[in-house]
Amino acid sequence: MVLEGGCYCGKVRYVAEGEPRLRAQCHCRACQHISGGGPNYFMLMPPEGFRYVKGAPKSFRRDDLKAPVTREFCEVCGAHIANRRPGLPFVILKIGTLDDPTLYGAAQMAMFTAEKPPFHVIPEGPAGVQRPAAALNGEAAERASTALTSRRNIASAPFPTLPIV
Repeated sequence: MVLEGGCYCGKVRYVAEGEPRLRAQCHCRACQHISGGGPNYFMLMPPEGFRYVKGAPKSFRRDDLKAPVTREFCEVCGAHIANRRPGLPFVILKIGTLDDPTLYGAAQMAMFTAEKPPFHVIPEGPAGVQRPAAALNGEAAERASTALTSRRNIASAPFPTLPIV
């Protein structure tokens, strides 16, 4: 599969080749901040097939976290393009940046659903995965006490372990 995309203003463009490892939607608070309020729709793509073909993104990494995610975005329009997570051997590609977002298909799982506000909708089908309660503080930990919920069996699928956002 070859995917092409870029930022809103067109200053940064990429090509992503290979089969997506996972298609998902994340409802954690960090993704809500980055997306502007909605869930974050993404695909895990092989890093050897991902390259920028026009321009170069700026990156941001929080210095107050033990293992921060590197977020890549266009410095002109601010569009969030991809993430790189320590220990995760995939590029986390943002679906809204695809030239043809219909190639995403549908999410295989919805992550950290205990943190979603009531207006986030999870379509029927994807498994729901919660953030481990130990990784949360206070009220969020209480909401996440259900730990793992699943509407379908994903035990046989070889999904990577996804560290906290």
